[in-house]
Amino acid sequence: MPKLLILSQHADEYTRLIQSAALPELEMTTQPAEDCEIVFGEPNLIRDALPRLPRLQWVQSMWAGVEPLLGAAARRDYVLTNARGVFGGLMSEFVFGYLLAHERKIFQRHEAQKNKIWDHSPTGTLQGKTIGLLGVGSIGAELALTAKFFGMNTRGYTKESETSNHVDIYYHGADVRAFASKLDYLVGVLPNTMDTRNFINRDLLGALPPHALLINVGRGQTLDEYALLEALNQNKIAGAVLDVFAQEPLPQDHPFWTTPNLRMTFHTSAPSFPKDITQIFIENYLLYIEGKPLKYQVDFKRGY
Repeated sequence: MPKLLILSQHADEYTRLIQSAALPELEMTTQPAEDCEIVFGEPNLIRDALPRLPRLQWVQSMWAGVEPLLGAAARRDYVLTNARGVFGGLMSEFVFGYLLAHERKIFQRHEAQKNKIWDHSPTGTLQGKTIGLLGVGSIGAELALTAKFFGMNTRGYTKESETSNHVDIYYHGADVRAFASKLDYLVGVLPNTMDTRNFINRDLLGALPPHALLINVGRGQTLDEYALLEALNQNKIAGAVLDVFAQEPLPQDHPFWTTPNLRMTFHTSAPSFPKDITQIFIENYLLYIEGKPLKYQVDFKRGY
């Protein structure tokens, strides 16, 4: 009988959800033990428990990002799967909430109300605007689908894949400046890998039109923060919305706090709801006990 270790700040809730699924041949614990074969948990907690899990066969991450498990000295003698397919809708709500706020001048109207100013300036529309998606995995594909609902033009920049039918044109490799040109919105959904560090850099930002807005919901490490500070302070782009940062929590002396035309949220764009994450584990567990390939396997070398 496989023994499952649940490692989470919300272990009680995850335990209850798995128990209610009545999965066959499964024993559960919340304390690391030598006979644990499966781990379902948060990567930072799993990393610390790995030395005490000699019989580990499979790790199901509760997060999409698994960076704590990818260090050069980290174990790689098990199958690692991550959480996918549940964040796309949540990311779309976040991203398009800010796109609509930008076009419809929602923040500007709020300021006008506070100052008792009748602001009758015209609003914009998403229809006909061009959105560029840096990364078109499951989340990027959901963003492309939502963009089409609003009548937008869609561009995607990927390493090589072209899996979403809702992207009008794909760009790869050295085509990044061509990808960025004429965009109204650039949305970063890249994973954190050696190839993506500081990918949103001075060159890419410089290729954007001055009216463009950047939204980064992927990983903070993919953004060159100093290049963005320069772009915003010199009005090279219209603004930015950041949900992720290279260092979290963001230090109070960081210049982002007072940078003009920058709005920050705090890694809250796509919360992990236990019910959704547990369903991923359940589907993979049923595959596991049947000896079938698991969904959402992570390539240790690629980092995603």
